[in-house]
Amino acid sequence: MTRGSAGDAAPDHVGAPPAALGAPMVVGISGSSGALLAVRTVEVLGELGIAMHITYTRACRQVWPEEVGRLLADDLADWKQRFGARVFNPEDFRAPMSSGSFETRGMLVVPCSMRTVSAIANGSSSNLLERAADVTIKEGRPLLLVPRESPLSAIHLENLLKLARLGVRIVPPMPQFYLRPRTTEELLDRIARRTLAVLGIQEALPASMRWRGEEE
Repeated sequence: MTRGSAGDAAPDHVGAPPAALGAPMVVGISGSSGALLAVRTVEVLGELGIAMHITYTRACRQVWPEEVGRLLADDLADWKQRFGARVFNPEDFRAPMSSGSFETRGMLVVPCSMRTVSAIANGSSSNLLERAADVTIKEGRPLLLVPRESPLSAIHLENLLKLARLGVRIVPPMPQFYLRPRTTEELLDRIARRTLAVLGIQEALPASMRWRGEEE
């Protein structure tokens, strides 16, 4: 992974996908457990043709190989090639997402560690992910966090409540057991799609994954 302000650059080559159209969705990936959920969320966004600007934390680089079985850099390169995603180094404060004048359609952090929750709740901007979240809040754009921790302490809950009162959507990765998922892949896919629907991307959630109730 190339470091520095040009860390999002990818070499031009035959077969590279065209950049997705429209304002991008900012995707932040923290070092919490749940890397596979981040993988599926990015894949769904890419399959829907939604432009993405992606950043991550240092801890994410450490956790990724343990849960995914490969380096984070490998997946970042794959997303750039398959979906035209732009990837930014955690220390790159010159990235577009660090400024409110750059238009985005919102941001999600998946998974979101309690350290990152705390930083966002208290206005810290020690890395690009935190800065992008701070910008999203101050600009009044949609921000969604997928917190991964159990059990939750009073400190965790207070930080999440503080953010919820600011309009941040808090979406823990709760399985929809009534859909009877049979594999881990099905479980991850449904959580990712439900999360994106909460963020306003309704096309991510097909009718088969929506509760329809029963007629009398």
